Amino acid sequence: MRLLSHHFSSKDLLSMIICSSKADPLSAWYNFKCHYRTQQTEQDRKRRQADEEQKENKEQGPSIGSPARIQKLIASQSDPLLAKEIFYLASREPDFRHSYATFHTLILKLGRSHQFSLMQSVLSSLKSQDYSIPPSLFSHVIHIYGDAGLPDKALKTFYTILEFNIKPLPKHLNLILEILVTHRNFLRPAFDLFRSAHKYGVLANTESYNILMRAFCLNDDLSIAYSLFNQMFKRDISPNVKSYRILMQGLCRKSQVNTAVDLLEDMLNKGFLPDALSYSTLLNSLCRKNKFKEAYKLLCRMKVKGCNPDIVHYNTVIIGFCREGRAVDACKILEDMPSNGCLPNLVSYRTLVGGLSDQGMYDEAKNYMMEMMSKGFSPHFSVVHAVVKGFCNVGKIEEACGVVRDILSHGEALHIDTWEAIVSRILEWDDAEKVGNILEEVIRAELKPDTRIVEVGARLGEYLMNRIKSKSRKG
Repeated sequence: MRLLSHHFSSKDLLSMIICSSKADPLSAWYNFKCHYRTQQTEQDRKRRQADEEQKENKEQGPSIGSPARIQKLIASQSDPLLAKEIFYLASREPDFRHSYATFHTLILKLGRSHQFSLMQSVLSSLKSQDYSIPPSLFSHVIHIYGDAGLPDKALKTFYTILEFNIKPLPKHLNLILEILVTHRNFLRPAFDLFRSAHKYGVLANTESYNILMRAFCLNDDLSIAYSLFNQMFKRDISPNVKSYRILMQGLCRKSQVNTAVDLLEDMLNKGFLPDALSYSTLLNSLCRKNKFKEAYKLLCRMKVKGCNPDIVHYNTVIIGFCREGRAVDACKILEDMPSNGCLPNLVSYRTLVGGLSDQGMYDEAKNYMMEMMSKGFSPHFSVVHAVVKGFCNVGKIEEACGVVRDILSHGEALHIDTWEAIVSRILEWDDAEKVGNILEEVIRAELKPDTRIVEVGARLGEYLMNRIKSKSRKG
């Protein structure tokens, strides 16, 4: 491009570009007129040509094309540097003035290709123009710096807006704060900007406070987050559900679950309806603190307060009860779910069967495992193993075989460790005929057409081979 510019004027070069992109629909008409004018006298030709050129200039502007055409040409370039060259070549044309749309297009094109110095150069040149600049331009620039991981440049954009004699919006402030707080070493600059923004006519809103509260909670500065929360009321800024939730989560992380519950009460008293995530946070924290009575009470209270418990809330409490060895209480919760409009899912059943097995309640675990399979859920092999091994350990071999038979009849495969556990116990029996009958019944269940075949272990294979040889000798 630069080599060509030594031989052609910028006007000629742009005309070539436009023609090459088929952007000049007048070329055919112009060629026809030239052919026609050669038949006129020189004086008439010059006069007519001058009149025609004057008319075209008035109607269409410079011969390089309209600002809209240049904007489209720049927008179509995949190479941002070529787009910049076109922009500057057009700028040197007499009586040509770029539209704001051209500036906007080039600024974003350069920024998104990480040509930040060139982007800033074009942005600076925009200051000398008398365009009405929409706030969205600076929002795009802030996003570009944020996506590029350049929080310092995002922060500087706040002051760039002021250089345009434009007052930044709360939206700009919040975008910058959001970018800054994701970088730990920019938390203090974010707080400084937040406190000084009012000097420039920018008033922080609820979202501004929420951004900083969440950042300070994650940074273990709960006291500052609490201070910001209280400051909202003093400045007549109303917190929202998100504000309360952020502080609840911060309190629960610091194991201050009682304070978090008190905050929930304050929230309800002020007319706010906690969202599902707020309840999940409290339920999980109460269960971890072994406050199961309070957790169950909160679960029952949710519906009364306008938030129907969903599967996440129920599973949170079921997991908590089972983790602390209270699987019986977890069973009651699962049984209550359908009447409250929520059906147990795979996690509900797997957790409950595992919890019952851990407490040695194998018959109950088996019943719930059969229930889950009847509803189309597949038990994890570890859950099946826990039940089968549990029955084997307490000497209930036939019950263990019954579980295996039911699992296989549902088309599920057993893990090799489960086979090893049950075969080892079966082969310890002295009653060979009973052993054979049980194993044959199990294998018959496994060998159905829709059932997956699994490796059953060397000892079972050896046993079956001996049975086959025995039958052959008898035959």
